[in-house]
Amino acid sequence: MRLKPPLHPDGNLPHVTVFQGPFRDTLAPAEALELIGTAAVESGLHGEVSLSSTGVVYQPTGWLFLALERPPLLEALQEAALAALDRHLDRASFDGDKDVSRFTDAERASYERYGYRYTGEAYAPHVTLGRAEEETALELVHTARDRVSLPEEWVFDRLSFYVMGEHGAHAETLLERPLGRT
Repeated sequence: MRLKPPLHPDGNLPHVTVFQGPFRDTLAPAEALELIGTAAVESGLHGEVSLSSTGVVYQPTGWLFLALERPPLLEALQEAALAALDRHLDRASFDGDKDVSRFTDAERASYERYGYRYTGEAYAPHVTLGRAEEETALELVHTARDRVSLPEEWVFDRLSFYVMGEHGAHAETLLERPLGRT
């Protein structure tokens, strides 16, 4: 019962996504990362952020996430990312045929506006553990506590732009910046 893709530091780096989307060539990652990082410092993020895990959760269809708390500082970081990146979104490439029937109203609104389901009210900080067949994912979420011991707190110390891989994986780091740098 393996999740896909397997978490690994050389190709599927565990991470918390603040925002993910298709961008036009107008995006300058270094400039955008600097804007987001500066806004993070102004919001009070200095050096690192510790997030408590709230457990393993299932998300249709077949996704398993390690859910994390949602502190105001993380919400401010997402708002800064959206402000810096919104004008560079390639809205023409949003999948208008995507089945959003299992999305909440907030997730549908987020997907329609940004092409990403987890923004604003729908933002759900998480570490993606992977994806499996529906029946397997449901079994794993119910038995996760018996199968693995997970830290109660996770520490994040940098922002990055990355190439999205299979199932949204953090496949390749393009650029990173320590949190709290001015």
